[in-house]
Amino acid sequence: MAATVKVGIVGCGNVSNQYLHNLKTFDILEVKSLTDVDMGKAAARASEFNLQAVTLGELLSDRQIQIVVNLTVPSAHAEVSLQIINAGKNTYSEKPLALTRTDGRRILDAAREKGVLVGCAPDTFLGGGLQTCREVIDAGWIGSPVAATAFFATHGPESWHPNPQFFYKPGAGPVFDLGPYMLTALVSLFGPARRVTSSAHISFPERQILSQPFYGSQIKVEVPTHVAGVIDFSSGVVASVITSFDIWHSSQPNIEIFGTEGTLIMPGPNKFTGPVRIRRAAEDHWSEIPLSGNPQAGRGIGIADLACALIHSRKPRASGDLAYHVLDLMHAIIEASDSGQHVIVESSCERPEPLPHGPCPQEPD
Repeated sequence: MAATVKVGIVGCGNVSNQYLHNLKTFDILEVKSLTDVDMGKAAARASEFNLQAVTLGELLSDRQIQIVVNLTVPSAHAEVSLQIINAGKNTYSEKPLALTRTDGRRILDAAREKGVLVGCAPDTFLGGGLQTCREVIDAGWIGSPVAATAFFATHGPESWHPNPQFFYKPGAGPVFDLGPYMLTALVSLFGPARRVTSSAHISFPERQILSQPFYGSQIKVEVPTHVAGVIDFSSGVVASVITSFDIWHSSQPNIEIFGTEGTLIMPGPNKFTGPVRIRRAAEDHWSEIPLSGNPQAGRGIGIADLACALIHSRKPRASGDLAYHVLDLMHAIIEASDSGQHVIVESSCERPEPLPHGPCPQEPD
């Protein structure tokens, strides 16, 4: 593919370092400039990666830039994405797409009106580990999927994150922080969800920060920190899911898929690699499956796929519709616990196509 798509970055926090390192590995992408509300931070990051630090207005008015990557804090995702779209740019956002369903719909509606594409993290489901799982399931190695368990838990980010306060405020918590990885992986394998139920609670009303620069400060917890749910997928699969900031250690696999002919153990949904293990009905041991996914897969592969989608006039795999369905599903999980009832998931999305093998996620020749 000869075409190169120029990219701008909004937000120069911790995660920008990973993106900027990885985006250099894709020939289809060229990062041109970046910005941040703190221009000192933008200048430092620009110097580190030999890029231009510009204002947001300058970045959005740059006609060469086609994709703008939104790496701001979650509370700013919707506002910044709408600015990007209104400037006529394609946008790719860190997760979640927005904090509310209303803002999520505004983003998708604005993009359709402007004729631009929306992409959103996580793109870990495009990594070698989860794409190998997709191949195994599609090839029928475990028969038809019947059920799944998904477990994604830590004891919270206050021991390592430099600014962990927002993890315990509305729009965050384990469902909105860890949930996008888990739920995106499940939807990519089984298609859209149709109904959920759950129970959720706050185990520790206050948290003490153990990282710098706020060591010793207290955080008032405002969102559930342990959430257990059941998801019914339209395909018939039933998944039991747990997301938690209240668990120190566990030996639970992150995701297990139970089929009519065997069981598949998946890697962590926040990882791009393996291992992937399988045990079929008549076997007496687990076997590890060599990974067969894209060798360049890493944080940012969703942006490379978005660039390919732009060139080939198709939908991106890590699409806005997928991200909105995950956002809708996360809200439904919390609402099910609050109401003590099943909640019907109103949105839907297409199951993303598998990612072709090769150095770039482009269309087969």
